[in-house]
Amino acid sequence: MKKRNGSASTRSKMPIAYEVLACTNTALRRAARRLGNLYDDALAPTGLKATQLGLLSEIQRWATANGAQVPTLQDLAGKLAIQISALTHALRPLVRDGLVVLQPDEQDGRTKRAALTTAGEARLGEALEHWATVNQRVEAVLGSDSAATLRALADLVASDEFLASYSDSQAE
Repeated sequence: MKKRNGSASTRSKMPIAYEVLACTNTALRRAARRLGNLYDDALAPTGLKATQLGLLSEIQRWATANGAQVPTLQDLAGKLAIQISALTHALRPLVRDGLVVLQPDEQDGRTKRAALTTAGEARLGEALEHWATVNQRVEAVLGSDSAATLRALADLVASDEFLASYSDSQAE
């Protein structure tokens, strides 16, 4: 009977990937899951997940920065570095619960804009109190400098500049 993947002695000499490679993706995903769970637990009394708080916050941030003009779904997806289909999926429970309303754009009715409702603004305010508590605890454990470095690196990796540099590196 022939062995399909080589002999046992050949396999034992091959390096095992997890012993050799430092996988940035795996480390970041593991850290994101851990932090996500901590934030989700802290936000549980509000009925929101950390990802939902992020969406509500970004809608409010965009509107504040743009003279009350709320973001298009495309704007939000780009800012959050997610696909539009993932964004619409994530918005669905917020719309269902009356925290966000999707409105047609005044110039292009095919384009949708996301706006917080009064209930959404109230829930966001409540959730931010819980968020501040967990965020302060995380920062205390990590230390201010490490927390700032972690945020800066995460922002860099999420940026369009990083993506462009990554794409350019394939051409070399």
